[in-house]
Amino acid sequence: MPVPVFVVQQCPNPSTEFFVAPALSEAGESVQAFTFNETPAPEDLMGSTVVFVRYVPSAWKALLKKHPAGRVVFFMDDDLFDLHAFRGMPWHYQRKLFRLAWRHQSWLRSVGAEVWVSSPWLAQKYANWAPRVFEPSNPHKLRSSLGEPLPAPVMQTVFYHGSASHRAELEWLVPVVEQLLAVRDDVCFEVMGDRKVRDRFAHLPRVHVVHPMSWPAYKAFIQRPGRTVGLAPLLDSAFNAARAPTKFYDITAAGAVGVYADTPVYRRLISHQKNGLLLPMDEPGVWVEEVLNLLSSPGVCSELLLHSLASIDQ
Repeated sequence: MPVPVFVVQQCPNPSTEFFVAPALSEAGESVQAFTFNETPAPEDLMGSTVVFVRYVPSAWKALLKKHPAGRVVFFMDDDLFDLHAFRGMPWHYQRKLFRLAWRHQSWLRSVGAEVWVSSPWLAQKYANWAPRVFEPSNPHKLRSSLGEPLPAPVMQTVFYHGSASHRAELEWLVPVVEQLLAVRDDVCFEVMGDRKVRDRFAHLPRVHVVHPMSWPAYKAFIQRPGRTVGLAPLLDSAFNAARAPTKFYDITAAGAVGVYADTPVYRRLISHQKNGLLLPMDEPGVWVEEVLNLLSSPGVCSELLLHSLASIDQ
C-alpha cells in the first residue's frame, strides 16, 4: 500500500506549485493537501510523510507530538532559519517568519525532519541539515499562442509583481519607472501592492496598482494578454540571496520579455540576450535604456520570448 503524503500549506501557493508538488509528482507520490487548520484522522498519520511548506502550524505540531508520522519534511524557499536574514522585511512579516518557521527548528531536529530547499545557496548555508535542492518547475498552463507575433498594442505595459517582502526593490524601481513614463507616453506600468505602494506611485501617470491576490487568482491574472516587459530587480541582501528564479516563469506566462537582476539567483535560468536580459542593479539607467530598446523592438521581444518558452519546455 502506498505511503500517504500530506502537504501542509497555509493556502494554495507558489512554493508548493513551483517546487513541492512537482517533486512529489516525479516521485510518484499520492498527495493530499491540507491547510493549517485541516488535519487527517490520527490513525492515517502512522507511517505517513508530512511535508510542511515554509511553515509549521501549531495544530499540526500538536497532532504529530501525539501521533508521530513516519517521515517529516520541511521545505523552504527563503532563508527562514536565520533571524538576521529577516532584517529589512516589514515587521509583521518578520513576526510571521519567526512564529511559523524559525522557532520550530529544535522541534524539527527532534523528529528527524528532512529539509528541502529551493537553491544551492540555501543548501550550502544549511549543509548540516543535509538538504535536498529542487529547481522550480513551470506551474502555468501556457497559451499556445505565446511567442506568435501579435498586433502591437496602442499602450505597452511594463510590469513588476513583487510581494510585500520586496519593498526595497519597489523603492529602487521608482526612478526607473519615472524615466520610462517620461520618455514614452504609450507605456503604462503595472505593479502589485497595497495602499502604501499606490501612494508611492501616485505622482506618476499611467501606473496601475493591482491589489495582492491568492495564488490561483494570480495564475489566471498573469495570463491576461497585453504585457510587454516584466521587471525582476533584486537587491543584494541576506534574504534575497536565498531566493529562487521563479519570476522567470511568471513573466514568460504573461507573454512578456523579462529584464532580471544580474545575480546568481537569475543566472541559474537566464542567458543574457537569449531568454531575457541580465542587468546590473547598480546602474538603474541601464535598465531604463534596455527597457526602452525592447519596447521599440518587437522582433527582438518575440525572439527572446520564443527562447524563454523553449527554456521551459526543456
